[in-house]
Amino acid sequence: MTTTAQGVDALTDHLAGREDELVELTMDLLSYDTQNPPGETAELASFVEAFLDEAGIETERITVDPAKPNLVATIPGAAEETFLFNGHLDTVPYDTEAWTKAPLGEVDGDRLYGRGATDMKGPLAAMLEVIRGYAVLGIEPPVNLGIAIVSDEEVPSEAGIGALVEAEAIEADACVIGETTCEAGRFSLTVADKGSIWLTLEATGEAAHGSRPVMGDNAIDAVYAAVDDLRNSLSQRAIEIDAALEPVIDESIEYYEPTVGHEAAERLFRYPTVNLGHLSGGESINAVPERATAGIDIRLTAGVDTETVLADVRTCLDRHEGVRITESSWSVGTYEAADAPLVTATEETASAVLGERVFLRSATGGGDAKRLRNAGISTVEFGVGTETVHAVDEFITGDALTKNAEIYARLPYRFADGIHTV
Repeated sequence: MTTTAQGVDALTDHLAGREDELVELTMDLLSYDTQNPPGETAELASFVEAFLDEAGIETERITVDPAKPNLVATIPGAAEETFLFNGHLDTVPYDTEAWTKAPLGEVDGDRLYGRGATDMKGPLAAMLEVIRGYAVLGIEPPVNLGIAIVSDEEVPSEAGIGALVEAEAIEADACVIGETTCEAGRFSLTVADKGSIWLTLEATGEAAHGSRPVMGDNAIDAVYAAVDDLRNSLSQRAIEIDAALEPVIDESIEYYEPTVGHEAAERLFRYPTVNLGHLSGGESINAVPERATAGIDIRLTAGVDTETVLADVRTCLDRHEGVRITESSWSVGTYEAADAPLVTATEETASAVLGERVFLRSATGGGDAKRLRNAGISTVEFGVGTETVHAVDEFITGDALTKNAEIYARLPYRFADGIHTV
């Protein structure tokens, strides 16, 4: 019988001998243009299916949009719990003219360039190599081991993780999403996300000739004044943070402090943030605009009562005659406790492999982790990568790929040890 130690050692030894194949697989994934929009990932999904099928791993397609199929596969394990890997096939768009490297893949030394290299085709390649390793070596995982690959993560949509949740296609006790959470030699594990309030404001004024502005009522001025009041009002509103989340917020502030400074890092998590995303109005430079709209993005630390903040927003806007909310949507942030089994397992495994501190932090936004947590699946995000997420000449390094593969290989074992220790 293969012991736990023998299994993980055999798997990591196998992966250490496949570094070239891991790079090749990453380049294969990068060679498919999966910019979203339009997010056409069917060809790449078929490639991944073939890769897993060659290793004897059967996949299931869950599809609501034929152009954006999702893949699910599971390898039965020694215990009833299920550990899930999750990744996405789509990428943000790119401007070919702005890139100095090939957007669909180019190797230069230890760097692998291409759109999605670090977000997140590189980490996904590491997950696929780990899953393949179990199958080809015939190693029984310590728990059921699943992988869910979605095609529609980079834009708000129900074609990706939403489709899997709606179809009840994934049942797991824990999930690691391979989003890059490490950059510039600093490593972190995201265990929380933020809530959001998205608003469209519309102001109605009175038109007049641009040479006689006193005879009109400028709608752009009105809507901007409302946004400015809202920003100032919420920036003074300290938010109450759940006690269980306080250690994570402290580490989040410490993680971001070198980048933005301590005060800005504190305001990022202990107060709402308000961003004016778009502002439009008017038809010509010589006319007082009669109508104007503004798009507002408010973010709130996990656990904050979003509806209460939304009520405060409405109270603030009531002070501005002629300004009203025409569209709104909101969500509540989610989090894992700092001592949750999945958090402990991931932090300890990553720290041991990297030989560096791994911060526990909140994401500044929200994504698929929120949907999975709300479905009852303990979820974190972790991936070694670079600070070039969504940037021109995005890249990941060969070293980051191999570190990801070793961490992902060891994680199910560490997780199983943690939940089965009496």
